[in-house]
Amino acid sequence: MANELSVALKLSISYGQLKRFIKEKLHYSWRRLRKWLKPKQDPAEYERLYALLQQLKKLEESGFLELFYGDQSSFSMNPNVPYGWQEIGNSIKIVPTKETPINIFGLLSRQGAIEAYECEGSMTSDAIIAFIDDFLASRTQRTAIVLDNAPIHKSYEFQEAMNRWKEKDLFIFFLPTYSPHLNIIETLWRKIKYEWLKPQHYENAQTLKNAVIDILKSYPEKFNIVFD
Repeated sequence: MANELSVALKLSISYGQLKRFIKEKLHYSWRRLRKWLKPKQDPAEYERLYALLQQLKKLEESGFLELFYGDQSSFSMNPNVPYGWQEIGNSIKIVPTKETPINIFGLLSRQGAIEAYECEGSMTSDAIIAFIDDFLASRTQRTAIVLDNAPIHKSYEFQEAMNRWKEKDLFIFFLPTYSPHLNIIETLWRKIKYEWLKPQHYENAQTLKNAVIDILKSYPEKFNIVFD
């Protein structure tokens, strides 16, 4: 673009000059584009479920129940870490592979409690049900789990499991559609992928798996997020 402007204006314009002009005069900044899902939301549904979520938070604050946020995420050898400190003349090379990604289902509370389960192969309703059953086995207090509207959370098998869990004081709360910002575990996945995983962790699939597991096991002592 700098070259095109130089020709059009018959001036010598460098890339640096163009960048400073855009930043200082036009007040633009170079940053990652973000998905905006609000236009896809149903306003009435969003307001109703958002209000219910706030009530769940108040019940948690009162000690009536414990609130966990659940979600699944994948980690692969196609990294989300574009930059990192590297020794001059000895750059770190990441080779993308088609190996099966590491699939994790996690349950996270605002207080820092976390349970994470690795899934062999694709994440399914049966796998999620088994993970929640395992989580429930050690629970002694009334619990609510916040989930999104993924198809594997809405299957017939999952609905049947929900009825069974209610008898053990575990309840499932589904977020409004297209509202990932309301699920705090999304912040955890983002932190892992964009901040806590480093280029050297992508040496091979095993080093990546070890790093992900180490981060999850070290939360919240070594790695931590402070939620409002």
